[in-house]
Amino acid sequence: MTDTTSAAAETPAANGHGETHSTASFKGLMLGSIGVVYGDIGTSPLYAFREAVTAAGATAATANMQAVLGVLSLVLWALIVVVTLKYVVILLRADNNGEGGTLALMALAQRALGTSGGIVVLLGIISGALFYGDAVITPALSVLSAVEGIKLATSALDHYVVPITVLILLALFAVQSRGTARVAAFFGPIMCIWFAVIAGAALPLIAQQPSVLLAFNPAYAVSFLLNHGIIGLITLGAVFLAVTGAEALYADLGHFGKRPIQTAWLFLVLPSLALNYLGQGALVIGNPHTIENPFFLMFPEWALVPMVVLATVATVIASQAVITGAYSLTRQAIQLGLMPRFEITHTSEAHSGQIYIPRVNTLLLVGVLMLVMMFRSSSSLASAYGISVTGTMVVTAMMGFVVIWKVWKWSPLAAAALILPFLAIDLTFLTANLLKVFEGGWVPLALGGAVMLLMYTWRRGSRLLYEKSHRQEIPLTDLITMLEKKPPQRVPGTAVFLTSNPDYAPTALMHSLKHYKVLHQKNVILTIEIASTPRVDIAERVRLEDVGEMFSKVTLKFGFMESPNVPKALAIARKLGWQFDIMSTSFFLSRRALKPAAQSGMPRWQDHLFISMSRSANDATDYFQIPTGRVVEVGTQVTI
Repeated sequence: MTDTTSAAAETPAANGHGETHSTASFKGLMLGSIGVVYGDIGTSPLYAFREAVTAAGATAATANMQAVLGVLSLVLWALIVVVTLKYVVILLRADNNGEGGTLALMALAQRALGTSGGIVVLLGIISGALFYGDAVITPALSVLSAVEGIKLATSALDHYVVPITVLILLALFAVQSRGTARVAAFFGPIMCIWFAVIAGAALPLIAQQPSVLLAFNPAYAVSFLLNHGIIGLITLGAVFLAVTGAEALYADLGHFGKRPIQTAWLFLVLPSLALNYLGQGALVIGNPHTIENPFFLMFPEWALVPMVVLATVATVIASQAVITGAYSLTRQAIQLGLMPRFEITHTSEAHSGQIYIPRVNTLLLVGVLMLVMMFRSSSSLASAYGISVTGTMVVTAMMGFVVIWKVWKWSPLAAAALILPFLAIDLTFLTANLLKVFEGGWVPLALGGAVMLLMYTWRRGSRLLYEKSHRQEIPLTDLITMLEKKPPQRVPGTAVFLTSNPDYAPTALMHSLKHYKVLHQKNVILTIEIASTPRVDIAERVRLEDVGEMFSKVTLKFGFMESPNVPKALAIARKLGWQFDIMSTSFFLSRRALKPAAQSGMPRWQDHLFISMSRSANDATDYFQIPTGRVVEVGTQVTI
């Protein structure tokens, strides 16, 4: 496999083409986006306002109207500026052939910069690694915060919060292999009920304390930050909890399209969230003792248990969104050459984006359970939250500047004028969250650092391995000339040799000639290219070129969001004149046993890490979906 891209052959989507699901109804897509895209940010009211007010130093005895209005104003304007303006209005237009997300943005920026896009790849690695930190923390924090509501019903259940959370998380990860298709239809309606309930519960409280509406005045937010010094910065780190999940707006662009996501946010999600936060603020102003858990105390006692159940279901949906996001990110990383091949299972025949990666699922489950057992409460875990998301947002803003400048063809000054205010806000949030490093913020940093090291090692090691193998290869044209002068014995059938460089004789071909001293009647040098676009048009899937009488070159091209299916793609070659028959075709693959070299381009420990990663990679036969009965593997030993 190669991560070769053909920039010249691709046409960047400069103006955004997020409407990739024209056959689906707009209402259906909008309902689906409410269920999947807004699960995370939609459940933030469970803990965001409580943590922000507490961070501001407010207690049942000290909570005052000015402090509450200041925190509320920060929350509301974070939703308006960060989510609405940055993501909904601007970044949703920066799509890569209809796909969004941090790696899609990286591919778009890298294609625009060409050979000078190395820094963009590094930014993509950083943001991708930080996303995994978010994917581990979100399920733990969301489910814990929901289950903690049972403590308000009776303190006797306090000891059961962690065990119940663990059971819910085990069940959540256990059903991942079944896919989301069967339950996705329920996500939208449930989240619609959730948003209606949290908005409706706030209305009577706002009516009792109409002064809470003053929070829409940004002067309260500015005044709070100016008058509270370091406490204001700490509070800002907690306020950021209200906008976590904003990256999902962009990451899920390809699933639902731009307009459904925008419409759902502007007409349902944003109004519901704003009303609920105002309601919590009104409750605390009227009764400072409710600062302990203002979300659940908004509801009458008889509604407490149903709300805990509804909140738990909503948080499970929020967790589902980030888990499936981790699957999608992993597949993109594999296709872009940032990770070794993993087993990828498609859980839906109708939707290619619905996938399941067993190894990622297991690693996420282990990480989530470790966090629950370590922190044991949502308040403790909240200190670990935010750093990974703010880091991703900072990187997204930086790559967004490149796309606006190079792809949208804005002047550098105009692009900077648009992005720099958002970058300044993101950096402020990041700085505020970095204050929580020693309280638990080290967790996502450590996890992100580990993933970054793995991604960098795999990319660097793969490049060194390619360069070393390339120096030992023979040009294909030279080999064909030699074979035409002294033809070997021919046997019936077709031999397909997979290689990353079609200009040189594949290792498997050279070893086959060396050991068997025969050549098939038809020989195909097969190269698989991964484009920097999410999907490739079926008409561009196959390129066929005859090289003499004995050999043909076939290039199969897949988008980085597609799973390569070699036999299915080769069947398309029949239209180009090649009579492909899987039963008379043998696929020759070279299996390399890697050994550390005395002199390498990487430190010895990194050599061993790369070798370990290569051993853990999924078999190429499975990855390219080649029938195992048609594969011949030739072993070679290579030092790196």
